Amino acid sequence: MPETEVSRSSVVSFNRRAVFSLSGTHFLNDLVTSGMVPALVVMYKHALHLNYTQSTLVVLVSYLTSSVMQPIFGTLTDKKPRVWLLGAGVFLAVLGLALTGFVHSLPWLLICIAISGLGSGAFHPEASRGTHLAAGSRRGMAQSIFQVGGNAGQAFGPLMIPLFLASTGLKGLLWFIPVAILALGLGAQITPWLNRRVAESAGRRRQITGENNIPGVIVLVIIIILRSWCQVGVVVFLPFYFHNLSIQTSELFNFVFMGAGALGTFIGGVVSDRIGQKRLMMLSMLIATPFALLFPHTHGVVAVLVLLFFGFSVLSSFAVTVVLMQMLLPKNIALASGLSIGFGVGAGGIGATFLGGISDLFGVPTVFAILSFLPLIGAVLSAFLPRAQK
Repeated sequence: MPETEVSRSSVVSFNRRAVFSLSGTHFLNDLVTSGMVPALVVMYKHALHLNYTQSTLVVLVSYLTSSVMQPIFGTLTDKKPRVWLLGAGVFLAVLGLALTGFVHSLPWLLICIAISGLGSGAFHPEASRGTHLAAGSRRGMAQSIFQVGGNAGQAFGPLMIPLFLASTGLKGLLWFIPVAILALGLGAQITPWLNRRVAESAGRRRQITGENNIPGVIVLVIIIILRSWCQVGVVVFLPFYFHNLSIQTSELFNFVFMGAGALGTFIGGVVSDRIGQKRLMMLSMLIATPFALLFPHTHGVVAVLVLLFFGFSVLSSFAVTVVLMQMLLPKNIALASGLSIGFGVGAGGIGATFLGGISDLFGVPTVFAILSFLPLIGAVLSAFLPRAQK
């Protein structure tokens, strides 16, 4: 990263209010999109009498419109920032899911899911840009707080099914309409500050002398995809692996994995400010490897403990990859966020579909055997990442 940019960015102090507001909106966004949509597939299937192919369309549309579209939104907003997408995006993300409580046919369900996904895709690049501008010199901590909001939303999303929607049915989703209004207000209250910061950074951005490091971006994207396959694979196939447990218990196991990952995201971001992003990336993948290899051979309480440490370690690099991508793409901050957050998650969904075919052929244990080697491959690739300049 160019010295001139670091020295200028360090003049701006850490804006605690903006970072925590952005983290709160991230929580509400990912609660419904990444957390609840996959968990709601079973309820949609029974309520609308769908077959398995139709049911998987819900997840596919959600991933395509939210995750895969994020780099596109990032490219557009890098050319011309659209700060209003911060509040409007999270509003549409929550509202789209709430409206599925009304629908009675598959086409309308997919339209509402697409609205929710597009809102999420529009929200992430501007929200991550806002976090970048609010960070000052503490980029790792700022991104970790922002990403913890999203990871916590993903963790709590599946819990909404047994705790709330199991008794209300899909009609209970209508209660998320006030949540959508709350999300809009949370985003709108920092929009004036963000408008000022974007205007201030516009002139500074023209003076950036650093070039985008495309080879480094490619390596980092591959690492993010491997980590995402590991994360999504565990969440999707865990209920099938512990087939003797109830759905509620399986969702609690997922909560342990994602909750530990949220804690790891925060601690990893803070530690990376001290030891460096590349070193933290390598350590997180190396530490995750023995737990990944051990998990398929454990049961009971030991399996829960291994799952906890596995989630903590493998997801401790979540915020770090965003900061690294922004360093590798100094001229395209929003695109960096779209690639590191959106594209990676979308690729994880595609990987889960691929792993589903493997499970049909060879069984679920084979899937977990494959997942156990992904962190090790990621650790090896991390050695080829360029070291960030000071």
